[in-house]
Amino acid sequence: MLLILLEALLALLLLVGIVWWTMFSGRKGGEPPRRDDEPPKD
Repeated sequence: MLLILLEALLALLLLVGIVWWTMFSGRKGGEPPRRDDEPPKD
């Protein structure tokens, strides 16, 4: 039972790590500023 809980915890930590990496490893200065004459993206 303990092994199943440890495996589930490891899977959850891996999922959180992947989400964190994809959200916060983008451009250093963030998104570039939008120009007013561009149509909004959906």
